[in-house]
This record gives sequence, C-alpha cells and structure tokens, in this order.
Amino acid sequence: MAELKLRSKDANFLRRIIESALSERLQSIKAGIKKTEERLQQLEIKYQLSTEELITRFNNDELEHNFYFDEWIGESRMLAHLQQTKESIEEIDFVD
Repeated sequence: MAELKLRSKDANFLRRIIESALSERLQSIKAGIKKTEERLQQLEIKYQLSTEELITRFNNDELEHNFYFDEWIGESRMLAHLQQTKESIEEIDFVD
C-alpha cells in the first residue's frame, strides 16, 4: 500500500480540504455509477440481452456491428472504471 505524506502549517485544515474533496468526488462517482447502470438496464431491456451476454456474443462475432452495441460496450467499460475509482477512493485512510 502506498503512503503519501503532506506537510502544512495547519494539518487539520489540509486534512479537512482533502477529505471534503474526496467526499465530493465519491458522490460524483456514485451518481455516475447510478446513471451508467440505468443506461445499461435500458439497453438490456431494449435488446432483451444482458450486458455480459452482449459482450460475449459481440467478441465471438455473433452480432452485427452497430452504434448501439458500441455505446453499450462503452457504457459497460465506463461502469467498470467508475466502480474501480470508487473502490480506490473508499480504500483511502488517513494516518496520523
């Protein structure tokens, strides 16, 4: 695990700023996750296909290439990225 050290004349102030920024970023990411999950659900309902099945079939060249599938795959990748970012922020601990 990496450790980052910061120095400031007012360590408590610096800590509050960083905690606030991380909290705001986390809330933004959670909103992005919700929006992305909703979009994936819309596509799954429209095409009667799960995202996992779409990716498998698309990678096996079983589906004709189109804009909606590109968007769908992009949304799936975005969700994975957002979830990883969320986990990374949630793992941050402040040490004294």
